[in-house]
Amino acid sequence: YWVGIPVEIFALARQTHFAQNTGLAPLYTVIALGLGLGLALAGLALVRWVVTAPDTTTVLNSDRLAQNIALAPPPGSEAASVPPPWEAPSTLTWADKPRQGSFVLASMLSNTGFVGLAIVPSLVSGPYLGWAVFYSVTHNVVGTYGLGVYLASWFGRGTHAQSRWQQLRDVVTVPSLWAFGLGTASQRWLWPSLVEDALQQSVWLVIPVALVLMGLRLSRLQGWSSLKLALLPATLKVLVLPAVLGAIALRAGLPREAVLVLVLMSGMPSAFAGLILAEEYELDPEIAAASIALSTGGLMMTIPLWLLVLG
Repeated sequence: YWVGIPVEIFALARQTHFAQNTGLAPLYTVIALGLGLGLALAGLALVRWVVTAPDTTTVLNSDRLAQNIALAPPPGSEAASVPPPWEAPSTLTWADKPRQGSFVLASMLSNTGFVGLAIVPSLVSGPYLGWAVFYSVTHNVVGTYGLGVYLASWFGRGTHAQSRWQQLRDVVTVPSLWAFGLGTASQRWLWPSLVEDALQQSVWLVIPVALVLMGLRLSRLQGWSSLKLALLPATLKVLVLPAVLGAIALRAGLPREAVLVLVLMSGMPSAFAGLILAEEYELDPEIAAASIALSTGGLMMTIPLWLLVLG
């Protein structure tokens, strides 16, 4: 959050010439972020409705519950059974803002950098490679470290009655936004080749560190009980969002290859940055990590689908 990602954003902004072949990629990136937020909020409302819906079996089992209470041993008659820490259930519920925040971020933020720019260039032709780059840059600046930070601050630190000014301050002081501005401004400066090479090589150090953080969080997942929390956000991320965005782009008359770029980039797995924001803003890292795992697996099935439909 403070070092690795800003270095990556700085290097990417320094290399990207924003006056060339931008097309409509930034506009459709913003549209994708808006769609992702809308779908995430709708999905969250559905989950909360399902969880809070009255259970018809409760009334039927009331007599059995009363019998169990009557037959229960008196307090202190036996030692309390305390599960080990790794088996203890999460204290968060769907009524808690930190869990809601992780759900929203996992549903709308894509891994356009590590995964997107590594996969998409091999699937599209030269004229539209710039669309993938500008999608990634716009998504990181406007989405992940703009809207994403604001939402993380509201759902996370917002639980402590944080003011709107404090939430805005969180966005303005994001290191990656400053790195983007400095990287763009530094394009006119000529640096020694040694410095340029060191900057490019440092980007590749970010990926292993992110994978270590990811591995640490995945090791704490409780199997299916954790993965089932991420089923809906992962599905929204890799299937529903790109399908809706692709339909809009086709309806607007964009070339099919441009639509393919937009669909692939918007359908990338849930962003590593979502886990970083969960750690930084005290959200629910369980959903963040599980969504990354499920959406990464789902990507192996959706890429052939998009190539079949749009290729």
